[in-house]
Amino acid sequence: MPMQTDADVETALLGPVLADRTCGDCTICCTVLKVDSPDFQKPADVACAHLGAGGCGIHAIRPHICRTWFCAWRRVPALPDAARPDRSGLLVSLNFVRDPRNRFEGVAINVRLLPGSTAIADGTAAAVLDGLCDRLVPVWFSDGSRKMLVHPDADVAQHVLSGTTPPPHLRAEVRAWTDRYAAFGPDRA
Repeated sequence: MPMQTDADVETALLGPVLADRTCGDCTICCTVLKVDSPDFQKPADVACAHLGAGGCGIHAIRPHICRTWFCAWRRVPALPDAARPDRSGLLVSLNFVRDPRNRFEGVAINVRLLPGSTAIADGTAAAVLDGLCDRLVPVWFSDGSRKMLVHPDADVAQHVLSGTTPPPHLRAEVRAWTDRYAAFGPDRA
């Protein structure tokens, strides 16, 4: 069985890239994200060396990671147009953590509030979270100083992480999360 790539996992969890959504003038990912791929490295919160006033200066020959990575706004139709990162000040991405601290960090959606964003005050953050928290994928919200798990609900997360027996009304949901994310638990091989 062939190994799935990060792009395959992104498509499985978030959906394919939407044909009617383009990056346009948005270059948030070119600054905010850390890139550590075989053909390109860049620290987080530092503009890419190839980023200029008109966008990517090497767009036609950009590295593979830049050709295949798309923020969640490009993939999730439930996210409003206002959620494009340069409009909202929110960068939504699927994150892969090599050594997760808990089951919900290994593969998860991360919603990053960028400095100066008004997304909380204007309701865009709530709309984004509503559009993401309907699937069996953990969702974290980060405001730059702290990171909070917002999906699954705290009572479900507590039972998944502790292994305690949930009340009857939560058993099916806890089992679904536990089964799906068992590979990221403390007892993983």
